[in-house]
Amino acid sequence: MEESRLKEILKKHLLWLNDEEDGEKADLHSADLCDANLYGADLRGADLCGANLHSADLRGANLHSANLCDANGINKYLITPLLLLLDQPGKIIAYKIVNAKNTGIYFPGIYYKIGETFEEKNANCYENEQCGSGISLATLDWCIKEWKPGRKILMAEFEAKDIAAIPIGTDGKFRVFRCKIVGEKDLKSIGLID
Repeated sequence: MEESRLKEILKKHLLWLNDEEDGEKADLHSADLCDANLYGADLRGADLCGANLHSADLRGANLHSANLCDANGINKYLITPLLLLLDQPGKIIAYKIVNAKNTGIYFPGIYYKIGETFEEKNANCYENEQCGSGISLATLDWCIKEWKPGRKILMAEFEAKDIAAIPIGTDGKFRVFRCKIVGEKDLKSIGLID
């Protein structure tokens, strides 16, 4: 794909993201983006299904909700800092945002109680999918961005072997097979309440 064509697609995609006139969701389905400079590009929601991203510079690119199904050539280590979780020995702490009833904010099927262990044996292990079945955990900054009055941030303990998937280009969420809820984050200590 010619650089000028790619720039035009990304320009229209940014307009689409901002709900502006003449905006158009990026369709890079099966495009050969080998050696493309996508550094820092906002590709949220873009269709990259089957795209050849070999050697594409995706550092800093926002790939949240991008369709990466069957995309190839992605160097996930350049765009997914959370992969460091896989190298952690022993117990790891991440966060779970819940509503006032201690259930998930998007899928309220599980009541998360401090001291209990939760397991989802059929968690989605596909790292090209941003969302999927499993117990979703996140970084603290992700939870803070999703926080609203009435919500809580729980602390979840797990080990690297419990990780089901760290989605490529994640904005902070990942899935685990199992975790133990070990506490609740003090919202005052992180500036969310007075």
